[in-house]
This record gives sequence, structure tokens and C-alpha cells, in this order.
Amino acid sequence: MKKVLLFGALFAFLGFAAYAQDEEKVTDEDLAKYANVEVTFDNYVNSKTEELKAMILENEIFQGGARYNEIKAAWGDEAKMAEAKVTEEEKTAFIAVKDFQESLQSVLKEYKTGLIMDEEILGAGTYNKVLAATKADPAVQEKLDTMIAEMKAKQAAEKADIPAETDGQ
Repeated sequence: MKKVLLFGALFAFLGFAAYAQDEEKVTDEDLAKYANVEVTFDNYVNSKTEELKAMILENEIFQGGARYNEIKAAWGDEAKMAEAKVTEEEKTAFIAVKDFQESLQSVLKEYKTGLIMDEEILGAGTYNKVLAATKADPAVQEKLDTMIAEMKAKQAAEKADIPAETDGQ
């Protein structure tokens, strides 16, 4: 009798384990949501990078970036700062850029966490499930990479179709 109960318990356990594995399978919808988060985040990073470039290149103080590079090379060394004749105005502008750069990591982390935690966009459970599947199965990672590449290509094609803005001419 004891063997029958153990045998029955073993089959019940195996059946439950199979059910749990089915529940953890990553669907194409899960991968699409995950890929969308990755593409959205990548776009956000690119926009912040462009914002940083604009802070440097469009600021007259930095003379198109050349003066910024001089200040950056001298930064932290009073002798070099004096030699480069860095003004208070330049120091203030450089500090603003430096502060923006230093804040980027936390801003980006907060943005991505928000995307992941939003159940309508992805959800933490789906994120963890897909992440585990990509680590466990290279085919899942390859499929995800393909989806991301396709989404980026589609965005690039859509961006190329948008006529360039004109100055009303």
C-alpha cells in the first residue's frame, strides 16, 4: 500500500511539475513586450545622449565642443585650469554638463524600472520570465534579438518616411 501511495504521489508531482513548466513557457507576446521595452529604452538613451551633445555643441561657451574638451582635460587640476584660462562662466557651464552626465545613470535606471514594472507595458513577472528564458535557451535569446532588430528597422524606416521639417518654405 505504501508503494502505491508513493507511486501515486510521484505521478502527481511529475504532473504538477509539467504543469508548472507549461506555465513558465515564454510566448511570442512575452518576447514582443520585452523587445518593445528594450527598443523604447534604447530610444530614450539615444534621446538623452543627443540632449547631452546639444548641451555641449550648442553652448557658445564651448565653441562647438572644442573648448569643452580643453576644460575637460584640465578639470580638477588648478594649474592646468589656470593655464587653459578657464573662466567662472566656463566652469559653471561645465559643471552643468557634468551634473547632467552624473544624473543620467539614475534617470535611466528609473525609466527602465518604470517600463518593467508597468503591467500594461511588460510587468515584472514577464520580465523575469523572459530574462530567465534567454539565459537558459540561446534560441530564445536569438529570437528576442531578431525581434528587437526588426522593431528598430521598422522605426528607422518610419523615421525615414517622415519628411524633414522645413522653415515654412
